[in-house]
Amino acid sequence: MTDTISHSRRRILKLSALFTAAGAAPLLSMLSSALAAEPSAPVRVGYLPITDAAPLLITHQNQLWQAQGLKVEQPRMFRSWAQLVEAFLSGRVNVVHMLSPMSVYARYGSKSPSRVVAWNHVDGSSLAVAADGNYKEIKDLGGTTIAIPFWYSIHNIILQYLFKKEGLEPIGEGTPGDQQVKLVVMAPSDMLPAMATGRVAGYIVAEPFVALSEVRNIGRVLRFTGDVWKEHACCVVMMHEHDLEARSKWSQKVVNGIVEAQAWVRENRKESARLLSRAGAQRYMPHTEEVLAKVLAPSPEDNAFHASTGAIRHGEWDSHRIDFQPYPYPSYTERMIEMLKETYVEGKRDFLTNLAPEFAAQDLVDDRFVKHAIGRVGGMKVFDQPESFTRTEIIDA
Repeated sequence: MTDTISHSRRRILKLSALFTAAGAAPLLSMLSSALAAEPSAPVRVGYLPITDAAPLLITHQNQLWQAQGLKVEQPRMFRSWAQLVEAFLSGRVNVVHMLSPMSVYARYGSKSPSRVVAWNHVDGSSLAVAADGNYKEIKDLGGTTIAIPFWYSIHNIILQYLFKKEGLEPIGEGTPGDQQVKLVVMAPSDMLPAMATGRVAGYIVAEPFVALSEVRNIGRVLRFTGDVWKEHACCVVMMHEHDLEARSKWSQKVVNGIVEAQAWVRENRKESARLLSRAGAQRYMPHTEEVLAKVLAPSPEDNAFHASTGAIRHGEWDSHRIDFQPYPYPSYTERMIEMLKETYVEGKRDFLTNLAPEFAAQDLVDDRFVKHAIGRVGGMKVFDQPESFTRTEIIDA
């Protein structure tokens, strides 16, 4: 376990460095060289083995890009955010899913010429606590240690929102007091072993790592993030600005495929779990079909159980454990940045001080392609959304 923790900490330090201009400069130089050497590069997807990646993988599985005449390579799986971000910044991959606050740090911290072109999914994360612990409410986490996937994550933002409601203070070092919670950054794959051995009381992360804890009777869901911030984006789709401008027709086809895949997954949830699992022909993920289906297609009994424990408190929202809706609402980007400014994070964050939420919502996001792609599949109603590109954010503990 000590070696695992050491490796995880090294990955986190590396990732933090990549989100600074100095740390990213060598990789961005490699990106420029890669773009010049291969101006007609095929679709090269980079992903982590989490359900967030489902649309990118189903697009490949169902050959939705190939159907539009695009050349496509086998998606490349990475084991950590540090590896994925490094591959994207250097140009080794050109289509990725990235934690939504990471996209902010990539563009304004790393100075990466990249933009958000769509949401990859909504909700899809949970706060798990040890099954044998006496944690019934958020306030019961005082004096404990909780793992998060990264400081710049929607998980950290929502978790600290919940803490603030209960008067709990997040800290990054030392021993937590009764009204404090220590946050430690871990790779998702390290979290379940850490909770099983008592090193952390719980963790908040993308699925299926919480579902896996339930299947193994090690953890249980304390709250679903989608039950706190209704239909929030966890991961977004990022592409290089060069491709968006120099290869606009290519970029449109890339986004078309992702939007088609999201619509398909919504109608074929159990089949998606099978295709993405280690039993699927492509072996996209190391997870079982059972674990993935618990996230993508939970049973009515599961939903009733989580409502009875308080993990679901807003049944009127009719939320899915994970859902898919590609349009990047500006109101979300604005609210995310407002909350990020108020969230405790470690590492450089100077650029946040003068980053106007309204400016970022326009500058970080390029929604030209996704608007066209949504119209191509039948409009926002396909995703159970009003035919509008505006909304009001709903956040309620």
